[in-house]
Amino acid sequence: MAYNLKEMVNKKSRLASGHRMCAGCGAPLIVRNSLRALKDEDHAVISCATGCLEVSTCIYPYTSWKDCSFLHTAFECASACASGASKTYEKLKRENKLPQDKDTKFIAFGGDGGTYDIGLQSLSGAMERRTDMTYICYDNGAYMNTGTQRSSSTPHFADTTTSPAGKVIPGKVQPRKDLAEIMIAHNIPYVAQTALIGNMKDLYEKAEKAIYTEGPTCVVALSPCPRGWGYPTEDLQKISKLAVDTCFWPLYEVENGKYHITYKPAKKLPVEEFLRPQKRFKHMFKEGNEWMIEQFQKEVDKKWEYLLMMEEITNK
Repeated sequence: MAYNLKEMVNKKSRLASGHRMCAGCGAPLIVRNSLRALKDEDHAVISCATGCLEVSTCIYPYTSWKDCSFLHTAFECASACASGASKTYEKLKRENKLPQDKDTKFIAFGGDGGTYDIGLQSLSGAMERRTDMTYICYDNGAYMNTGTQRSSSTPHFADTTTSPAGKVIPGKVQPRKDLAEIMIAHNIPYVAQTALIGNMKDLYEKAEKAIYTEGPTCVVALSPCPRGWGYPTEDLQKISKLAVDTCFWPLYEVENGKYHITYKPAKKLPVEEFLRPQKRFKHMFKEGNEWMIEQFQKEVDKKWEYLLMMEEITNK
C-alpha cells in the first residue's frame, strides 16, 4: 500500500501524549509512528526493556500505552519475554483457545544499552529461534537514563561520563558496534536501519514491513537525545537529517539477504556537519584534534562504500 501521510497521522496512536519523555527526544516519535504501522484491528503485545522509554511512559499507576498489552521487563529480558509470549500465542491458536479471525503482533522495544549490550544475548536467541516477532531498537548512543554512560553504540570519540574527552583520552576510543549487520548475520527475513526524517515515510514503511513479515525481524532507529548529545530540543529533525545526509546513519534494509539503500543523498555532506552541532563532539574541533574528524570520516566512508557494494552484489 502506498504511503499516505494524512491517513497515517489520522490512525489511532497507541502511545498517549502526556508521557514524561524529554522534549526533543526521538524515542516517542519512533514508537508512535512504528505502532501506527499496525492495522487498527490488530492487537499488539509490547515488551519493553528497562530504559528511558519504560521509566517515562509507565510510572505506576499511570501508563501511556493504549490499545495494546504492555509488559515491562528487565534490561536483558525484552526479547525473551516477547519470544515466550509469541510462542504461547501460537500454541493457544493451534488449540483453538483463541479467536481464529483476529491477529496479535509481538513487538519489543529497547534502547541501545538494553539491546547492543545487556539484552544482546536474549535478542540473538529470539532471532536464532525464528520467533515471529519484531524488535525495534531506539538507538540514542549511550545509557542516557542513568547519566550518559558510554555503550557499545556510542560513536567513536564521543564524550560521555565514562569516556570523558580530555588530556588522557579523546572521548570513546572504540568505534561503535553495528547492530544491523549483527542481525543480518542471523539470516533473518528482514532487517532495517531508519531515522526520523521528513514525514516519517521511511520509518513507517520499514516498521510496517517488519511487523507484517513472518518470522523474526529487527529495526534499528536512530533516536537523538538532546541531553546526551547536546543539541537544542527544537533541532531533533535537523540532527536526524544531518546524520542521514552525511551517511553517518545510512538508511537501508535487507530483505531475505538483499540489500536496498532506501535513501541516497543527492550531495553527501562531510561528517563534520553532523558532529559540529553536538556538544559531545566539541573537543574534536579544537586545534590539534583534526585527526579525529579525519578518522571519523574514513569510518563513515568505509561503511557507505560497503553498503553500495552489497546492494550491487546481492541484487544481481
